[in-house]
Amino acid sequence: MNKETMKMFAEVRRNFPLTDQNKGITYLNSASTGPLCRPVREALERYYDAAQFLVSEHDTAAFADLEKIRKLGAKFIGADSDEIGFGFHTGFGLNIAAFGLPLKQGDEILLSDIEFPSNVYPWLALRERGIDIRFIESSDHFFDIDKFERAIGSKSRVLSLSFVQFFNGYKNDLKKIGEICRKHGLYFVVDGIQGCGHQILDIHECQVDIFSTGAQKWLLSPLGTGYFYVRRELQNNLQMPFASWLSVDWKLNFGDLFHYDLPYFDSARKFEMGTYPYAHVHAMAAALELIDNLGVENIQKHNHSLLDILIDYLKSSNTYTVVSSLDKNHRSSILSFTSSRAGDLFQELKSRKVICSFRQGAIRIAVHLFNDESDIRRLLDVLEIFEN
Repeated sequence: MNKETMKMFAEVRRNFPLTDQNKGITYLNSASTGPLCRPVREALERYYDAAQFLVSEHDTAAFADLEKIRKLGAKFIGADSDEIGFGFHTGFGLNIAAFGLPLKQGDEILLSDIEFPSNVYPWLALRERGIDIRFIESSDHFFDIDKFERAIGSKSRVLSLSFVQFFNGYKNDLKKIGEICRKHGLYFVVDGIQGCGHQILDIHECQVDIFSTGAQKWLLSPLGTGYFYVRRELQNNLQMPFASWLSVDWKLNFGDLFHYDLPYFDSARKFEMGTYPYAHVHAMAAALELIDNLGVENIQKHNHSLLDILIDYLKSSNTYTVVSSLDKNHRSSILSFTSSRAGDLFQELKSRKVICSFRQGAIRIAVHLFNDESDIRRLLDVLEIFEN
């Protein structure tokens, strides 16, 4: 990155109170929950201040920010804004897929055996409808494309898979997987929460049918926010798993509501649910603007460069073992490593306010746009102490 871009990251870092050195916190845990920055908090406070009196009209501003979310959400994944809807979490869009796709008794859903539960339980619920669920065995805790293709049978209808695996940061080759899905006539559904906002993605090139992400992690928004994508050509073929009075266009005319013949939106908006959480809508719009100003490509480069420092140290150590893939095509902003005393190390890091996660027996480090080299150096200081 050039000096101007590096300066932008430094300026953004100052908008995150947890980076204040006086707090003594080193936050390396965006794969769990992303911290709120000042612009997001200010958006929340503006709404709550106004909501104490309710003398102004909130709908116009909220619907404008909803449209901003759709446009920026589309931009981050290479979609069109009419393919994007506001959701409340990753599971929202995954449920649209599970209960909206035209599936019938005897059909088969393919899942990885190392999925986060939010991408499992909506599909398991389909067993009550006579739909079969088949888990594809992973290889060394990575999704195995060859095993996936061999698992496809005559009744296979859907593959639902994470963009980035939550516990080791493995970035799946969605383009290659999408090609296989098209070849065999499978719907391709993607849980995008661990990659959206920090990894480059072209959703059309990858031939994804439905994509869903929560916004509380890498999109740096409050809990209870997110968005989903439904491929334009698929929208009219999906069954409506649920419907809302805001699945149709009232054109903000809420003084004349005795209309029961309005058509559903001719876009992904018809799958949204209202009434919307206006405070969180404003906050999410502010967070997405911050990400857009830096650019996802720049964020990816920034995050990888920080992890490179950690990787170099781990490679030189006889104590620690990297369990994430270091293949450039499968790297993300998550890096996991372990040791014979990984659990004790996690507690030591926690006691020193180096905040990360312990997943599947490994330390999970997740760096994001507000982190800088000083955060990695503080982590390394603890690793060196623990090693000696």
